[in-house]
Amino acid sequence: MALTKEKTSSVINTFGANGKDSGSTKVQVALITERIQQLTEHCKEFKKDKSASRGLLKLVGQRRSLLKYLQTLKVIVL
Repeated sequence: MALTKEKTSSVINTFGANGKDSGSTKVQVALITERIQQLTEHCKEFKKDKSASRGLLKLVGQRRSLLKYLQTLKVIVL
């Protein structure tokens, strides 16, 4: 259920500074968002898969933290 290499590289190329920029916050948020979309579809199909639901909630929290961090950076720069 992980992202394919092609999907990961396309997200990195879209949101990263270059093809190897997988660590920047924007790229991390974009990759987590793609993963959340996949897990959401999985959880709709398999409603009793509690481990996938828990993983989905963990990813949502992780993305929320990164977005909060990005928001604080914008406030500091302005």
